Amino acid sequence: MKNPFQIGQSLSIQVQVQAQDTAKFETGQVHPVYATFALARDMEWASRQFVLLMLEPNEEGIGTFLEIQHHSPALVGEEVSLFARLDAVMGHEIICTVVAKVGNRTIATGKTGQKIFKKEKIAHIFASLSHE
Repeated sequence: MKNPFQIGQSLSIQVQVQAQDTAKFETGQVHPVYATFALARDMEWASRQFVLLMLEPNEEGIGTFLEIQHHSPALVGEEVSLFARLDAVMGHEIICTVVAKVGNRTIATGKTGQKIFKKEKIAHIFASLSHE
C-alpha cells in the first residue's frame, strides 16, 4: 500500500440522482428522493477514490464500516457532489469523512472505513467461508 496523501486532503465525485436511486422496496415506492442505500453506495465510491490511488497491483480494498446522517433530501435529477476527506490511515485502514451536497445545501454527512489487503489474503478469506 502506498500513501501519497496528507491527512485532511479531499477528493470528490459528482452523481445525478436517477429514478433507480430512490427509496423503493418490494412494497413499492417509499419516497421519490435519493435513498439511503444509493447514498451509501456513492459515499463508499467517493472514499474509494483514495483507495484506488493507494493500491499496489496485488492489493484490493474492503469496506469496514459506513455511517450516514441525513440532513436534507435530494430529488431525482439533482446533482450531488460528494466530498471525501482523508481523516486517518491506521495501518492498512483508511477512514474518511464524506459530505454530500446539492449546491450549497448539505444533504448528508458520514464516515467510511476501508482496509487494503493483499488479493491472495482476500481470496483465502472468501474461500474459507465457502467451506463452512
